[in-house]
Amino acid sequence: EFYQSYATYEDLIRLTEELIAGVAEKVLGKKTITYQGTEIRLEAPWTRITVEDAILKYTDFSDRAKLRDRAALLAYGKEKGIHMDPKDSTGGLLMVIFDECVEAKLIQPTFVTDYPLDVSPLSRQNDKDPFVVDRFELYIYGREMANAFSELNDPMDQRKRFEAQVAQKAAGNVEACDMDDDYVTALEYGMPPAAGQGIGIDRLVMLLTDQPSIRDVILFPLMRPTAEI
Repeated sequence: EFYQSYATYEDLIRLTEELIAGVAEKVLGKKTITYQGTEIRLEAPWTRITVEDAILKYTDFSDRAKLRDRAALLAYGKEKGIHMDPKDSTGGLLMVIFDECVEAKLIQPTFVTDYPLDVSPLSRQNDKDPFVVDRFELYIYGREMANAFSELNDPMDQRKRFEAQVAQKAAGNVEACDMDDDYVTALEYGMPPAAGQGIGIDRLVMLLTDQPSIRDVILFPLMRPTAEI
């Protein structure tokens, strides 16, 4: 996990492309690799697609006008047999569809952008569309490899986001976070514009070594009780 001051998530997209392709070339001597029999092309630029565009492309939910309609999302989930919590936020319902119907189809390196604000409590709100934030997740071979966003550094906005999360948690959302007064206080002292990212190193090692299971690359021995250290 790392942060870069005076950067945006767009900067981290470019950095991530260069970083992972560079590691592949350094370790394997090439930028096109084979993972579990599938050719993966790591040469930049990689595909970029928004959450909503991905749902329209990879599912039969075809009405863009209803992507932010709670009733339409719940009806689609019921039709497809997808478990949804009726108390979930609109963005939360949207992400359930993405997770269940889209994620596994993202085989080549793909940056998924424009995540709903209500599932991204630490991310900066997009200037043009207040429903989404400046965030991406990277998917390769149907797996999330990285999560990054332009950091929210407005303490008033951050407090409201935490309060919304607390309300969601009280309503039964187990994934909602708690209030973090210390973090808000730190923001009140001042934080420069920044972007942060976390990369799944174990999943990256799986990809580069063509290993089917994370247990084959995990470094923590308690996850591999019969392995030789």
